[in-house]
Amino acid sequence: MTENEEGPARAHQRPEGVSDATVEALGSVSKALETVERARGHLYAFHQLTGTADLELGRAVGLLRTAGHEEWAERIDRELVGRNVLEGRWTFQLVEEYDATFYEPYKDLERQVRDALVQGREHVYEAEMKEARRTKQHPDHIARPSDEE
Repeated sequence: MTENEEGPARAHQRPEGVSDATVEALGSVSKALETVERARGHLYAFHQLTGTADLELGRAVGLLRTAGHEEWAERIDRELVGRNVLEGRWTFQLVEEYDATFYEPYKDLERQVRDALVQGREHVYEAEMKEARRTKQHPDHIARPSDEE
């Protein structure tokens, strides 16, 4: 058996004395954080798409003026270009508030519970799932890269 056939790296191994229930619970906490990470990505996509739309609308105002539609250009410029998405807020402010009031506390507490219960080790649940599902001795199912301890 090669070294990388012996199971997960130490950084992903369950510390001695940690129960199955604890590993499963931390796996669930990790999964929840992954979902929050995806939500945050969607928020950033919303931020970028909204900004792109605003810039394109500014371009449209110029094109309407060039085409001789000054009244429409002026109305769109006045009512939509640079408009807040929520009262007093552009999307960058939504991102900042989300990060400060939800994302950072979520990440911090997830790290704290891992530190307290499994010596800070990440993905213990997933590493054990991988170990249970991989085919031993198959070259495409080795436990870890050869450069990982």
